[in-house]
Amino acid sequence: MSNTPILLWFRRDLRLADHESLRAACDSGRPVIPVFVHDDQVADLGAAPRMRLGLSVAHFAQQLEAMGSRLILRKGPALQVLRDLVQETGAGAVYWSRLYDPAAKARDTQIKSALKEDGLAPRSFAGHLLFEPWTVETKTGGFYKVYTPMWKAVRDRDVPQALTAPGRMLAPESWPQSDCLDDWQMGRDMRRGASGLAARCCVGEAAARDRLTRFMDGPVTAYVKNRDLPGVDGTSRLSENLTYGEISPRVCWHAGWAALQAGQGDAEVFLKELVWREFAYHLAHHTPHITTGNWKPDWDAFPWNTDETDNVQAWKQGRTGVRFVDAAMREMYVTGTMHNRGRMIVASYLTKHLLTHWQIGLDWFADCLIDWDPCSNAMGWQWSAGSGPDATPYFRVFNPVTQLDKFDKDRAYVKTWIAEGYRTPSQTALDYFDMIPRSWAMSAADKYPDPVVPADEGRKRALAAYETRGF
Repeated sequence: MSNTPILLWFRRDLRLADHESLRAACDSGRPVIPVFVHDDQVADLGAAPRMRLGLSVAHFAQQLEAMGSRLILRKGPALQVLRDLVQETGAGAVYWSRLYDPAAKARDTQIKSALKEDGLAPRSFAGHLLFEPWTVETKTGGFYKVYTPMWKAVRDRDVPQALTAPGRMLAPESWPQSDCLDDWQMGRDMRRGASGLAARCCVGEAAARDRLTRFMDGPVTAYVKNRDLPGVDGTSRLSENLTYGEISPRVCWHAGWAALQAGQGDAEVFLKELVWREFAYHLAHHTPHITTGNWKPDWDAFPWNTDETDNVQAWKQGRTGVRFVDAAMREMYVTGTMHNRGRMIVASYLTKHLLTHWQIGLDWFADCLIDWDPCSNAMGWQWSAGSGPDATPYFRVFNPVTQLDKFDKDRAYVKTWIAEGYRTPSQTALDYFDMIPRSWAMSAADKYPDPVVPADEGRKRALAAYETRGF
């Protein structure tokens, strides 16, 4: 077994540097066969994240080729694909980086058990998070249900330095056959929006590193203020790259600490955002139902609207008549991302002003976001809806009108994404109409709609609903 190849199964870890399973495989001195499997969990991705994953896979395949290796592509159930490759290559081990969402954990647990029964040596490694979820405990030995105590518990933990990329990867004597990525058509469900969205993606390890460097060289100095201003380029935008593992959280963590130690005090808030991501995975590991149902069971009885009403459709299409909501929804459709302040506003509007189940919003985000993450998005939606951790329903019925006055005073964000009513709309606002389905029958020449639910009226309805249900 010491000379047999190692199958290196890539998933959301499409990078060369700071990659523990890759480094272990290369250091073994054995041939390494990199593999990407298009299984049900890839097929079930929404249109935008599946397209974006395809771009990352294509770019990573080029990286491997540049160092004399290959990325073998196969489609089918992951266990069967790996077994087939073992038979074809004589591989004696399968390595991968751990994932922590419930669906991935269930799949990987079953695969590891089956491969062991086959007499192989499957090994999983850390890499998607800073801290393995089971290593972060309260003083009484339980898991954290509130973010701030968790932040305080991990802030001063030792995080190992990032691993460098391997210099070479020993190739097998012969390569197994590989599918053609184009045949998978991972962007087919984007339809009209595919080329426009692809052009706005920041793909690959080098691009992710450059993005981090640009942030640390500039925006981090005013991060505390500017991160809440959607019309300002004040955030790192690294969620896109962290989603596909094009950069590791460990690299981001050490860059943040270096900035903090160099006197950039705002960098601490960037570190807190990294731990907020950890908190989402911490909760998903310990309470996996957070990704599919109300984290607080009392909310199971709340009378959410679960139908695709006209108001819900207006919310999806960015024509609620509430400018902050509509600008954010259009930004997401055009770019595949949304400013974090916008995410809170649109989620609050859907779940509170429209009294619609957060799952409808989560599913729409899952179809439209290129940085979609099963744990972060579930926690974010439930935080906004009030059914999740750290939620205070009475104090988080955001008023999208006053929020706009506070965070977009000059309406730079609104003008970037809304065309109706402006004599010379911005190109980004016009791009929206080139990307949406023709069946939506929307035009920049349309009259901007009146609010489907005015801000004050929606707040009163939400508070009344909470009081009636005893929240």
